[in-house]
Amino acid sequence: MKKIKMFFLDHWGKISIIVATIVLIYIFVVLLLRIDSYGRNTMLAYIPMYILMGAVQAIVFVGAYFFFFSGGFSKLKKNKVKSNKVNVKFSDVIGFEAAKKEAMEVVDIIKDSTRVKKIGGKIIKGILLMGPPGCGKTLLAKAIATEAKMPFISIAGSEFVEVFVGVGASRVRKLFQQARKLAYTEGSCIVFIDEIDVIGRGRSWSYMGGGEETNSTQNQLLVEMDGLESSAHNIIVIAATNANESVLDKALLRPGRFDRKIQISLPTFSEREDIFKYYLAKVNASQDIDVKKLAGHTMFKSPAEIENIVKEAALISTRNKKTLVDMEDIALAMDRVDLGLETHITMTKEEKEMTAYHEAGHAVALYMMHPTDDVFKASLKSRGGALGLVAHNPREELHTHNKEKLTADIMVALAGYCAEKIKYGTTSTGVSSDFRKAMSIANAMVWNFGMSNKADFIGDFTAIPKESMSSKLKEELNQETLVIMNDCMKKTNECLTKEWAIVDDMAKELLIKEELDYKDIDEIFKKHGKQQKTIRN
Repeated sequence: MKKIKMFFLDHWGKISIIVATIVLIYIFVVLLLRIDSYGRNTMLAYIPMYILMGAVQAIVFVGAYFFFFSGGFSKLKKNKVKSNKVNVKFSDVIGFEAAKKEAMEVVDIIKDSTRVKKIGGKIIKGILLMGPPGCGKTLLAKAIATEAKMPFISIAGSEFVEVFVGVGASRVRKLFQQARKLAYTEGSCIVFIDEIDVIGRGRSWSYMGGGEETNSTQNQLLVEMDGLESSAHNIIVIAATNANESVLDKALLRPGRFDRKIQISLPTFSEREDIFKYYLAKVNASQDIDVKKLAGHTMFKSPAEIENIVKEAALISTRNKKTLVDMEDIALAMDRVDLGLETHITMTKEEKEMTAYHEAGHAVALYMMHPTDDVFKASLKSRGGALGLVAHNPREELHTHNKEKLTADIMVALAGYCAEKIKYGTTSTGVSSDFRKAMSIANAMVWNFGMSNKADFIGDFTAIPKESMSSKLKEELNQETLVIMNDCMKKTNECLTKEWAIVDDMAKELLIKEELDYKDIDEIFKKHGKQQKTIRN
């Protein structure tokens, strides 16, 4: 009965036109029968022309009506999905167990809404999913809809943005109209807005009218969410963003709108293991693949990046006419995803040799001086425009960095320059990016982190406008940056000079093999009597 009622509500205009047309035809026939034969024949002769003119006018009018009044520029895509069609369960969401636990609590509240109301609690009306891209925010929203058995409407924040004023607000109204109709017929509804930061950023005001369209769209969203509080319909809004919470407007985050915030972070070591197992099960993978080792080599990678690595490995295996994906395929896939596609650049013998010593300098400094990272790979193969590279691999997941780690990063960056200088007495333009990186870290240590050698340089100087700083303070801060750079340069030179036999040996191996992995590099150090570093296996 409800669906019949909703049909009449949706199509009352068309039904009214049909009824009116039938009535008019009846009146016309009755009146026509009362006219004499000559007048009747004359009128019947004109009827085809009247019909043609009327049809043209009707087409223009109906077209304009449906375009401007029944959607027009603000028309939304048909993106309603019933709960049984979403079909994503919590068991399909791999990783971020803490976020899943919070989501399960939300589902329990939705299912047991009667008990929540009975004790005076409020039903959740808004959920904000925050986290890096590729971590499964959309997947989690679908899982909530499936587990709560609620239909799902999905839309991106960018779909509200249009050059025409008022279109964004109109689309918000139409979105919630769809949600109310769906909630009325199905009993409940979830509205998922991806990229909420597109329309949810802090509102800006200008006497010139700048930002007015975005403001009106956000204002309409706020009004609609306020309406959910008093609405009898069970509608829940789930929004997702990659941006920081501080970017969003405070009015959007207050209680009564987005009542619950769920932070989705990058997967931990054990979660990466589970993700690799999940995606490797979808391809023909070798049983010899060491999932723990892969999890150790993919620190700070999102589930989407891990999925991409496995898919790329499957493509590489297919191209090489293999029947199973093995560790070699995954290693090549990681290189392609992380380091870029290999490009073939022809170098002179002298240029290639200088590049080999440059990369060997990086590798030795990293192996000997870095407290947290290991050498993952050293290569003379050109990727991403670089003639060679040395890839780092953290031994464990660290979310903060101390002074020793940052200082080691500077020394490793300067090691290529030092190796070229020791070997040839001169350097190349290949050190430019290394110097930029080293100077950037040293500058942040002094200006941002209070890691200067002087005890009185404490605090974040970025909070102070440069124009309000005295020239003496700026000069002292810059001088401290140079002190750190010079100190790191001195230590790097001393290390490479002392271990030059290893640098020379590694450069020669690079010239022969063009690429060395951790085992190859470790063998070179063992040959020279250096202790093997621990690495997560």
